[in-house]
Amino acid sequence: MHIVDLTMFYAAEGGGVSTYLNAKSVWLARQAQARHTILSPNVGAGAVSSRQRIPGLSLPGLHGYRMPLSVAAIARHLRLLRPDLVEVGDAGHCAWAALRARDRLGIPAVAFYHSDLPRLIANRFGAHASQLTRRYLAQLYGQFDLVLAPSRLMVGQLQSMGIDGALHQPLGVDCRIFHPGRRDAALRERLGLAPDVRLLVYAGRFTADKKLDVLLKAMGLLGPAFHLLMVGPIEAAFDVPPGARISRIPFQRDQRALARILASCDLLVHPGDCETFGLIVLEAMGCGLPVVATEAGAVAELVDEHTGMLARPNCPASLAEAISCASARDLATLGANARRKAASSFDWATVFAQLLMHYCNLLPLDSPSCKTPIGAQDAPSYVRARLYQ
Repeated sequence: MHIVDLTMFYAAEGGGVSTYLNAKSVWLARQAQARHTILSPNVGAGAVSSRQRIPGLSLPGLHGYRMPLSVAAIARHLRLLRPDLVEVGDAGHCAWAALRARDRLGIPAVAFYHSDLPRLIANRFGAHASQLTRRYLAQLYGQFDLVLAPSRLMVGQLQSMGIDGALHQPLGVDCRIFHPGRRDAALRERLGLAPDVRLLVYAGRFTADKKLDVLLKAMGLLGPAFHLLMVGPIEAAFDVPPGARISRIPFQRDQRALARILASCDLLVHPGDCETFGLIVLEAMGCGLPVVATEAGAVAELVDEHTGMLARPNCPASLAEAISCASARDLATLGANARRKAASSFDWATVFAQLLMHYCNLLPLDSPSCKTPIGAQDAPSYVRARLYQ
């Protein structure tokens, strides 16, 4: 079986979509029955054959991603690859090209709704433009054979647009990389922290939607017993409140380097209130870290009272209180619960076995890959039972 993933949101610098696609490539490469190709305008020159570049144009406001130039050119590229199934990770040119190729080749087309596009449009262009976007998405996604969303929140958004039948397909984490055993005691020494100081960590983009202003104000309320390590673009500028203790290190492209940092801290703090999933939260949980997040957005689906605490969104006082309360609890127990939840429900092997089940429901019954489901042995019993029905 040949699976092609097509998106403009793929880049070497990371991001949720890139992490998902790279993990899928690694998992499928271990299987004898599948070939996987990623098509994107952001694939670098000279990439391996499983990563192929389509023409694109750099435009302002796209956070470094390139916009594909031509629907027809992408569709022709797809027809040359002759996939058995194509999955699309954005709602632009790539999506329309996938539909063209689907009709020409007679293959299933799957759309994965990774981004809350109506909200992004509303923030930049207002409510009327957002409503037009919702109508556009309803028209587009209504033509796909299957629409997936990474959280129940996003499934609900699709339903509110009139897109019925969307399925919840969570993302995952590599629990061999993101593991408590990567803890490095030397990190605290390098930061000059006393043994009783709680080391908090934030990792991700330094953009307005991440609500870093709320986090920084919360740090100003907490005082010297807490130290925040911020992992992200070092060139970003922001004001540190008086009394807050904050260190910064650059974005970590290497997942093992990120895992060492996460595993070496005491608590992940994630103040954003509009996440569509929250991969960094799952990666921290895999490293045995409790999480303090907000009760808005999809992150609230990952964090519960056994793995961390939730604060009111956009409220520095509530966030500071949640950090303080979580830090006063048994962090070892919370961290062990977080690790157990990540490993049992969100390891990539489990996630991709579920994804393949969705694919097999679209493919012919005599497809060899669906007669012997790829990776089914890695899935929990309830998933294996559904795969073999």
